[in-house]
Amino acid sequence: MDPVYPNSKFKTFCYINSVVTNPNIIAGEYSYYEDTDEGPESFEKHVTHHYDFMGDKLIIGKFCAIARGVEFVMNGANHMLDCISTYPFEIIDEFKGLAQPFSNRGNRGDTVIGNDVWIGQNATILPGVHIGDGAIVGANSVVAKDVPPYAVVVGNPAVIKKYRFDKETIDLLLQLKWWDKPIEEIKKIIPLISSGDLSNLKDEIEKMLK
Repeated sequence: MDPVYPNSKFKTFCYINSVVTNPNIIAGEYSYYEDTDEGPESFEKHVTHHYDFMGDKLIIGKFCAIARGVEFVMNGANHMLDCISTYPFEIIDEFKGLAQPFSNRGNRGDTVIGNDVWIGQNATILPGVHIGDGAIVGANSVVAKDVPPYAVVVGNPAVIKKYRFDKETIDLLLQLKWWDKPIEEIKKIIPLISSGDLSNLKDEIEKMLK
C-alpha cells in the first residue's frame, strides 16, 4: 500500500496523515483528501487560523472522505462578541499587553471529525465543531454546530435534513465501530458495509456483536 496515495493510478487524493506536518492536526488511518486544483498535498493550507498559542487541535477519525475546497476554520479566527470592540488588539504588536490575552478568550476547543465521515466540496467547518461518526456534510455547507452521528447536514448554516439510517441501525453501527477493527477483519466485512441491504446488515451486525 502506498503510504501517501490510496490509488497508484490517481494522484488527486492522498492520505491526510501522510502529508500533514502540524502536530495539532491528527488524522486517522485511511482518511483522505481529494483536490485536483491545488493537489491533495495542500490539505494543511485548508486548516486556517490555526495558531500555536491557541492550542486547539483538528482531530479527524478513520476512513473519512474529504473533498476539495473544504476549509477547517480554527479558533484563531474568533473575535470577541462579549467586548465593546471585536478588534483583536492582542495580536497587534503596537497594542500587546493592553488587552486580555487572546488565547484566554473565544476558544471553543478542538474540532473533531468522527470516523467514516464524508465532507462535500467547499464545505466550511467552524471552530470547535464535533461531527459524529458516519455523518455526511453537503457541498458548500457551513457547519457552525455539532452534527450527530449518521446525520446528513446541508446549507448555511448547516441543518439536519435527515438521518442515513433508522435509530436501531445507527445504534448497532455505533456499537460495532467497524473502523476500529484490525484491517484484515475490516476487509472481510467490506462486502457487508458497502451493501445497501439494511435488513441483512442489521442481522449480521447483531451476530458480530454477540
